[in-house]
Amino acid sequence: MRRRIPSLEALVAFEAAARHQSFTRAAVALSLTQSAVCKQIAALEDYLGLALFHRVKKRISLTEAGELYARQIGEDLDRLERHTGALMTHRGEGNVLELASVPTFATRWLIPRLGAFKARHPGITLNLTTRSQPFIFTDTGFDAAIHFGSPEWPGASTSALFGEEMIPVCSPQLLPPAGCASAAELARLPLLHHSGRHDAWPRWFEHAGVRDVEVGAGARFELFSMLIEAALARLGVALVPRFLAQRELAAGELVVPFQRSLESAQAYYLVIPETPGPSAALLRFAAWLQDEAAAYRQGASSPGAARALPDGAAARDGHA
Repeated sequence: MRRRIPSLEALVAFEAAARHQSFTRAAVALSLTQSAVCKQIAALEDYLGLALFHRVKKRISLTEAGELYARQIGEDLDRLERHTGALMTHRGEGNVLELASVPTFATRWLIPRLGAFKARHPGITLNLTTRSQPFIFTDTGFDAAIHFGSPEWPGASTSALFGEEMIPVCSPQLLPPAGCASAAELARLPLLHHSGRHDAWPRWFEHAGVRDVEVGAGARFELFSMLIEAALARLGVALVPRFLAQRELAAGELVVPFQRSLESAQAYYLVIPETPGPSAALLRFAAWLQDEAAAYRQGASSPGAARALPDGAAARDGHA
């Protein structure tokens, strides 16, 4: 059965015109004539049965349908280009993995360990993209994902890596000379928030036995990496997973102002789609990742970590 899709030439011309908001600039970018671009887009609109551009004199703008289609087609062409480049580079050997991961986990925990994976499996290339929310694998080119949340993911299997211990951190210069003797004193300092964890500070204070305190005020940041940088900049106290701030705690750039941690009910998971089955390269990566996660859970220095805490660092920040 023939697929009901327009020609690739028409889609490329449309995407370029939508991106440049100009048939002329699209023609230059594609090394075509303006007439050729116009003909391709007219053929595409005829195929779809609707207008993609408003045309007013010599200016164009996307219609509502055109804006939606441009976003979708742009993503599809990017994926097609990425898959084609990977196939050409690796000669179709199937040793390229496309992994989606929550952002700060990728930069702070996974990437520093990838040198060990590369040394063990030099023939496997891992491409890493950040994704904060679950998605449908069939709509993407991802082979697997690292997700924080619950173990439920439709159409995929999940395997737990480790949980999350939330601790308050701040610059030592932010603290009063006497420090914070109680959680109530901590509440008087500026509190920094993760925009996706609205209940984190209320739960931490409740766990610390402090109620009836206003903790909603304060700046909000989308990523834990932003929160850590904000704490380093002395903007306030951030509530972050301990493992994400280990480097700064070990260096003394950040301190824990009050020793009370909060275990999250959620965890980090490796997610693998059920269809198609995992490739040999993905199985090797999954086995390596589970070994690294087990070493972290046991408190051992990972052989793949680029940075390790010096002896006694855990005791210095109050968590043996």
